[in-house]
Amino acid sequence: MEIFALLGQGFDVALTPTNLMLAVAGCIIGTIVGALPGLGPSNGVALLIPLAFSLGLDATESLVLMTSVYYGAMYGGRISSILLNVPGDEPALMTTLDGYPMAKQGRAGDALVLSGVASFVGAMLATIGLMLLAPLLAGIAYLFGPAEYFALYLLAFSTLGGLASKSQAKAVLASCIGLGIAVIGLDNFSGMPRMTGGSLHLMDGVDFLVAIVGLFAVTEVFVYIESHGKNSSIGVAVSKITIPVRDIVRSIGTMLRSTVVGFIAGVLPGAGASLGSFLAYSMEKAVSRDKDTFGTGNPRGVAAPEAGNNAAAGGALVPMLTLGVPGSGTTAVLLALLMTLNITPGPLLFEERPEVVWGLIAALIIANFVLLILNVPMVKLFVKILSVPPWVLLPGVTMVSFVGIYSLSGSSFDLVLMIAFGALGYFLRKLDIPTVPIILGILLGNHMEDSLRRAMIVGDGEWQYLFSSPISIGLWTAAIVGFVAPLFLRRFIRTPEKHAD
Repeated sequence: MEIFALLGQGFDVALTPTNLMLAVAGCIIGTIVGALPGLGPSNGVALLIPLAFSLGLDATESLVLMTSVYYGAMYGGRISSILLNVPGDEPALMTTLDGYPMAKQGRAGDALVLSGVASFVGAMLATIGLMLLAPLLAGIAYLFGPAEYFALYLLAFSTLGGLASKSQAKAVLASCIGLGIAVIGLDNFSGMPRMTGGSLHLMDGVDFLVAIVGLFAVTEVFVYIESHGKNSSIGVAVSKITIPVRDIVRSIGTMLRSTVVGFIAGVLPGAGASLGSFLAYSMEKAVSRDKDTFGTGNPRGVAAPEAGNNAAAGGALVPMLTLGVPGSGTTAVLLALLMTLNITPGPLLFEERPEVVWGLIAALIIANFVLLILNVPMVKLFVKILSVPPWVLLPGVTMVSFVGIYSLSGSSFDLVLMIAFGALGYFLRKLDIPTVPIILGILLGNHMEDSLRRAMIVGDGEWQYLFSSPISIGLWTAAIVGFVAPLFLRRFIRTPEKHAD
């Protein structure tokens, strides 16, 4: 009963006219930011921090605005992923696998509505989880050391073969390319440059946003030009926009499972929404009876990553509020905001500043309903993007990509590098080598390397330390099974087809 009393106090704070207006404005801004390729929630929140100070907002009001932008960006990232095969941010990467094929089939409206509902379910349940389980789940994070994190990342890569390509070998090759790109730059431990070719521009490594925009946005332009618009969602006739009740009902179990996976991934510091959406998609494909339809426009392949990444967004707030440890890049920005406002996150925050914590939780609940109301009716507006003539849309996508990357780095070298990634993506597409493992390799490679090195330091160089806990042993077992199982499953699935002939 105490929780409900505190939540009631939180709603008293969140439902003031100022906070309600900030929540709605943050949701709208966040949706736009999330839909623009290359920006993402962390950059959107960071860009709005000066606005919060210039408006003279207090701690609660600033957090309401920033977290509404955060949740809105997690919703908005699906828009360009589904319509243009260009992820708005890294967590929306997995949505392209089935969302874009649905758009090419004329079901862009169904995919957008389904993803909006899945986002609402994931974010809403995660907010409730934050309210009920924050102290308990924060303690679980203490059980994950460097060995456990390394095994977790290994599990992520080991299942890529069955996820992104029909060829396990090509998926492994793509993962190796991504990991190779990830090690470019200064070594985090020794400070020595690696694979930079003497270029000062590569000393800080390859920016993830440059790679993702190049491999998706620029590659999509190259492919469209070569194919003259064939096999693209642009210009595809979109059926009447309706609420896909059948797909939503069939995906309820998917949303609930993905929410649990995503929330746990968000609670683990450093894992974040990207890993949450990936694991949610992988798990749903593993338990599904129609595995072969994933990647071809399966509605559950849209619901799973969207519920997973939005649940991870809520889960990432748990370690930030209870331990002062950011669970993602965006919560790191939010943590910096809290420290600037002289608020120290930690276990005592719930006792010393309950109006901040519970006002934030109440604002998140309100923001979820606002985002659902905004996103579902606006599907008709989003789908109109596909009716824009290609000679207008493609240069527009390219311009947004170039302006977005240049505004973040101010480097013309990054623009050249982005075009190079676009050419790489084009040739990989011709060779049927998936680009998703490359992106995940770039995203997770440094974290995986750092975890391995820390494990070796803590274990005094003994490799047995990697198997020193039940959690790490379980993750290693799951990784081996996840890599080997698709080889047998493909053979098992193909057998009936031969008999059918």
